Amino acid sequence: MDGSAPTRSGGSPTGSPSRPEPSGTRAGAVREPGTGTGARRAPTIEEVARRAGVGRGTASRVVNGSPHVSDAARSAVRAAIEQLGYVPNRAARSLVTRRTDTIALVVSEPEDRFFGDPFFAATVRGIGERLAASPFQLVLTMASTDRDRERIAAYLTDQHVDGVLLISLHSDDGLSRTLEARGVPTVCGGRPAAGAPPVVVDAENRTGGSLAVEHLLARGRRRVATITGPQDMSSARDRLQGARDAMAAAGLAHEDLRVAPGDYSEMSGEEGMRALLAEGARPDAVFAASDLMAVGALRVLREAGLSVPGEVAVVGFDDAPVCRHTEPQLTTVAQPVVEMGAVMADLLLDRIAGREVAAETVLPTRLVVRGSS
Repeated sequence: MDGSAPTRSGGSPTGSPSRPEPSGTRAGAVREPGTGTGARRAPTIEEVARRAGVGRGTASRVVNGSPHVSDAARSAVRAAIEQLGYVPNRAARSLVTRRTDTIALVVSEPEDRFFGDPFFAATVRGIGERLAASPFQLVLTMASTDRDRERIAAYLTDQHVDGVLLISLHSDDGLSRTLEARGVPTVCGGRPAAGAPPVVVDAENRTGGSLAVEHLLARGRRRVATITGPQDMSSARDRLQGARDAMAAAGLAHEDLRVAPGDYSEMSGEEGMRALLAEGARPDAVFAASDLMAVGALRVLREAGLSVPGEVAVVGFDDAPVCRHTEPQLTTVAQPVVEMGAVMADLLLDRIAGREVAAETVLPTRLVVRGSS
């Protein structure tokens, strides 16, 4: 014997008291969900229609967002949905509408960059605010390598989503071209450094770079340096070119603007600032192409015993919340990141609906002066 208790047919161990069958059932019968089971049957579209006093077809048209319904019927169906707690079956609905009611947000950065940079949080906030009033769900995915992009392209073009939003595009990122070629509507946040996607939402990065350096020159600074963003991104190239535009407008030579490379991260701001201090003549002003890099630069200047803005003035770019928590508070170029996300979502919804949209939408940047300059 193995020591285990033998069992009877029905599963009750020998020697254990038998449980009486509930009244009205027989042994082995499966009870339907209902009162007393803890389960609740989901309401159906037919029940919604009966409660609203309309036909099933009318109720279905309201659920699917059809405009071919009277205001009175739409109000009655929506009230019935609220009262019954009806939730549409997305799988069944997609068979009828040929839509998934899903939009993907693809970020061409590793996860640590996405979760560590407030730019992305603000973009998602703007997108979410717009989609909240629509039937669409948002799916987030990262694409930091060629392998990621191949995998994501296969998934997104296999009828899993109705459209795609792409942000933080680098020059080697051909995902937007692949998706468009396979019939998936896309909207890009920022122009890719290479290629021309059909719909782009961007900020005036070049103007913003000019505003930053013009401000530093107007403060009497002449040994101006910049810590750039990654040069495989159009935003970083444009901010650098804007800085050079301001130097040229002031009659200063191209070489008078000292340049240190960065990648928009706080660590690269530290590294860039250390490199500028080690090169010889100390700059008296620094334009960092992102607020996070400016924070890194401020830390290095403080460690070096240099006062800001007394000995070195600093300007960032983005107007992230961190600007108001540095010491001194950070002068920066503000870009409307939340609005950019909202506009991207609006344009993609229009494209999904088959409406024509502008090929490029460029939002303004502005200088916000605080204590660091």
